[in-house]
Amino acid sequence: MTALRPERDSSGLPYDEQYASHGESGAFEEPGAFEAAVDHLADPLTDPLPGQHPSPWFRSGPAEPEPRPEPEPRREARREPRSEEQEWYDPEGYARDWQGGVREPTYEELYGAYAPQRSTPAYEPEPIPEAPQPQAQQPQPPVDDETVGLRTADTRRIVEAAAAAAVDPEPVTEGPPEGEGRAARRKAAKKGASRAAPRSSAESTPRSSAESAAPLSRVEARRAERARRPSAGAVVSRGIGEVFITVGVLMLLFVTYQLWWTNIRAHQQADGAASDLQESWAKGKGKPGVFAPGQGFALLHIPRLDVVVPIAEGIDKSKVLDRGMVGHYNEGATKTPMPEAKKGNFAVAGHRNTHGEPFRYINQLEPGDPIVVETQDKYFVYKMASILPQTQPSNTSVIGPVPPGSGFTKEGRYITLTTCTPEFTSKYRMIVWGKMVEERPRGKGKPSALVN
Repeated sequence: MTALRPERDSSGLPYDEQYASHGESGAFEEPGAFEAAVDHLADPLTDPLPGQHPSPWFRSGPAEPEPRPEPEPRREARREPRSEEQEWYDPEGYARDWQGGVREPTYEELYGAYAPQRSTPAYEPEPIPEAPQPQAQQPQPPVDDETVGLRTADTRRIVEAAAAAAVDPEPVTEGPPEGEGRAARRKAAKKGASRAAPRSSAESTPRSSAESAAPLSRVEARRAERARRPSAGAVVSRGIGEVFITVGVLMLLFVTYQLWWTNIRAHQQADGAASDLQESWAKGKGKPGVFAPGQGFALLHIPRLDVVVPIAEGIDKSKVLDRGMVGHYNEGATKTPMPEAKKGNFAVAGHRNTHGEPFRYINQLEPGDPIVVETQDKYFVYKMASILPQTQPSNTSVIGPVPPGSGFTKEGRYITLTTCTPEFTSKYRMIVWGKMVEERPRGKGKPSALVN
């Protein structure tokens, strides 16, 4: 079978006629034969137009700049023929051939003379930031007392670890993630204990930051809570201290009450009793006679001490003495006569401290100082005779008709003042005696001892 050979090529001439001249003239021996043959074999599809280079972006002619026409936006640039004198590279032709002949005009081409005045870019609106989306709250695990205790201990350990790292920094291993439960914390605690076991006693004294940061297990948390609890001895000593403090406060309050408040109350009550007594005298009541216990019947004046105090029947503390008044001895072996008696020792008692303390300064009296007893009808004026600084409370002879140690030798009309001594105690008694020197009716006016 013979191969088929083409009878004609693309030039339209028979094959034998097309290459007949080549065989006769030789293999391109004549000048220009090779170029003619190459041009003859050129494909008519790629053959350039007359006067143009086969490559569309190479043009002929001088490389002189041509004036640019006014840009026409969104229109295809016109293609003008070039002269064939010189070939040079044309970028605009390249852009037209490869980009479809459409080119975006520049800012200078569009605005011309106004282009240099453009100093700032055109305004571009700033993008509006998107509002942050709220994150969904993670469900919290239920909290019990034990978990709170573990977290508190963990926080304490983290603080201790930070302090230890500042002194001796060491690599700190992170604990279990926060989302894990007790099992993870126990494992982390066991790992910390296993790492701490091989260390020597000298090295184990300062705990590492990793051990300090490790969470406590349930057993360790309980032990830590027990260690923080005070011992029985501490509790007892604390209780005793609180008892002492309470007792001290109560004693302070009691002393304040005795030394300050009782005097205020007694003075108010004594002043009220004196006012009532003088009012009753003005109305003609309270004639001399027998008086009920606690009933006031006279006033005692001690000008040197600036004392004016009611005298009531009896020496009862709650009814007479604690109310700031002076009491008259009128019971049993201590019964004494009234000032009106022709003979006898009129004896009275009063507080030296607290509850009005009317006899607090009777130790300052001197012989000859006046002591006046005022009744509804008369004034009885006594002059201080002597003083007994201290005697036993059981010595009742000091209020007898002729008291021993008073300097009196026979019966007469005397007055005896008794009070406790030393101050703020009732261990002993102090005695002051006086002798009547004047009995003056109220109609004659006050005695000179009260006027001066």
